[in-house]
Amino acid sequence: MKVEFVSPFVTATIKVLESELGRPISVEKGQLSIESSSYTGQDVTVLIGVTGRVQGIVMYGMSERTAKNIISEMLGQRIVVFDEMGESAIAELGNVITGIASADLEKAGYPSTLAPPTVITGRGVVISTIDIKRLQIPLITDFGEIEIGIALREKR
Repeated sequence: MKVEFVSPFVTATIKVLESELGRPISVEKGQLSIESSSYTGQDVTVLIGVTGRVQGIVMYGMSERTAKNIISEMLGQRIVVFDEMGESAIAELGNVITGIASADLEKAGYPSTLAPPTVITGRGVVISTIDIKRLQIPLITDFGEIEIGIALREKR
């Protein structure tokens, strides 16, 4: 996978979180890994399809606790239950991150179109990327770990 496909998503994630939360946040990158497994390892996963000169999917996974921590901070009130409002907030967060990353991909010569976000709740859900390996990038933040899964390739 080309580095041009990875950096925009990490940068956009940090930028959007800081913008939405209205303050700088502490972010540390965890150990990168390449996955061929089709299973989600997180409680909440936002999946966004990408088509164009780059194709595949991008996933943002996190524990339910991390999702509630982020939403609580965004709304300025403690969220106890991850419900439809929470799903909507996390989906939109993933959508904004991917939109900004997509603009950076386009600047690098890889115009793409994004599918609407899908929120998947529950671990162990099968999401096959067929023959595209997935790069997993854990980001440890003030709110918990967010795992960015990037399964993109240049269109053949």
